[in-house]
Amino acid sequence: MRIARTEAFKKAWRQLTEEQKALARKAIDNLIADMRYPGLRVKKIKGTGHIWEARGSRSLRMTFQLEGDAIILRNIGEHDETL
Repeated sequence: MRIARTEAFKKAWRQLTEEQKALARKAIDNLIADMRYPGLRVKKIKGTGHIWEARGSRSLRMTFQLEGDAIILRNIGEHDETL
């Protein structure tokens, strides 16, 4: 799978701490390897149909969608603000 990032994701990424970025990199690597990786707790966001969420840590969340062989990272940040 290949990764694409939206402008919103890139902007949100710049706001993360270095610790959060390290956790997010690990989560993205796991997402690429196996979307069903237990620590990610991947699930569809209710009411959207095509947007998913994954955990980077207890409070860090990222949203993404799948298009063909690409994972499009949409947003990342603290749980409530991101979702």
